[in-house]
Amino acid sequence: MNVIAPILISILILYGLGYVVLSRTKKSNYNGGENLDISEDYQVIFLIPCLNEGSVIAKSLERLLELDYANKNIVVIDDASDDDTYEVVSQYFDNNVSVLRREFPEARRGKGEALNFAYRMITASTQIMSQDPSKVVICIVDADGRLAPSALAKVLPYFDNPRVAAVQVGVRMYNAASSILSRMQDFEFLVFTEIFQRARHQIGSSGLGGNGQFNRLSALQDLGEAPWSDCLTEDLDLGLKLIERGWTNAFCNESYVAQQGVNSIPKLVRQRTRWFQGHMQCWHHFSKILKADLSYPATIDLLYNLIAPMSVLVLSMAILVVFLANLLTLIVYPGAYVHAVSTDYGLPLITVYVFAFGFSPIYAYLYIRNTKRVGVLRGLWYAHLYVLYSYIWFISGWKAVFRVVFRKKGWSKTARTPDKVLANAGSESRRRQLDSKVSRPIVLNLPQFEPKNEVTVSAVDAQVKIKE
Repeated sequence: MNVIAPILISILILYGLGYVVLSRTKKSNYNGGENLDISEDYQVIFLIPCLNEGSVIAKSLERLLELDYANKNIVVIDDASDDDTYEVVSQYFDNNVSVLRREFPEARRGKGEALNFAYRMITASTQIMSQDPSKVVICIVDADGRLAPSALAKVLPYFDNPRVAAVQVGVRMYNAASSILSRMQDFEFLVFTEIFQRARHQIGSSGLGGNGQFNRLSALQDLGEAPWSDCLTEDLDLGLKLIERGWTNAFCNESYVAQQGVNSIPKLVRQRTRWFQGHMQCWHHFSKILKADLSYPATIDLLYNLIAPMSVLVLSMAILVVFLANLLTLIVYPGAYVHAVSTDYGLPLITVYVFAFGFSPIYAYLYIRNTKRVGVLRGLWYAHLYVLYSYIWFISGWKAVFRVVFRKKGWSKTARTPDKVLANAGSESRRRQLDSKVSRPIVLNLPQFEPKNEVTVSAVDAQVKIKE
């Protein structure tokens, strides 16, 4: 075990270095990121799935409304919220913002089902479907997502390549400065996107995330009536299905979406456990990837990406066993300590540091380069701390394995930290609505849609009625 672990770690380090090299090269065959003077040839439909998001959604809506692009719609999917989500969103009703309200028993069955519900409404629109579906782009933005102003200018040119099914932008934490935990999540996402996503873009195996995900409607149609699954990582599952069908996913590193970092360790562990379990749920794609018409590098990378979390988990366990065994030896045989330090642990201690923190300077460079007001020393400190922070996946991974073994699938969403001013405004709006006892039906406002069904939403009891 003392020999095998360093060998496996060395292989992972070499693989990581390969990603670093690939991430620094440029590939131009996606036609993306260069044309700032975009036309409005594409119709963009933003879908915002919501479950009790009244405390954060206002700022996200404002960001989308500020985008300098007229040919867009913003659709909030209210998944039977029982907070003031509807009241907050209703303050933004104009000819671009609409609400789709889901009812029980169909409601609250996961993000994938909420997105499929909206997708069916879109494909039921005679006006939308009378257009060229390859020119309709559906963007998924979380309720706390704040899309960068340049996003559409950077992303839409990628769709000029007819092979591109989806484009994913980078992810940052807008509350990174609020705590070291949020800072580490910001660091984590930036490192992942700047190294792994950029490298996988070159290979042709880019993954999709749940926030800032742009999809071509014609590509979604290729997946049937329910493109998104009930997988806990419906974004990963969608990306794999598109690749298996012969489409290409792209990563746009020139823009980003900012979201709220989780503000407590228990919530973070819970969130990462869900992601880890969702990753394992996608293992059924192994055989499909092997059968798909892909290049060897893309096939190898996709398979590696599916097994990587579990392999790292097992390797970490092996390293922990070796460490504890050596520690026990030193406790039982104290006399061996002096000999160990003098003959065995001089160079190995340096080796352990290189294995654990060897990528830290690269991580620090990337973070400093992409983050304002972070100097060299602070960047290096964050990079070393990030390595220790990453062990949270060790805890989450074993929790996910436990849940799979005992067939536990139920999850509740991660709670947000309210935006201070906006949350108070929303609560006041809700009080006014409830005090007035006014039930005001609002026809679903989709100016470029002509849906087969008329959907009305009651401002008080949030009932949805569909009139054939």
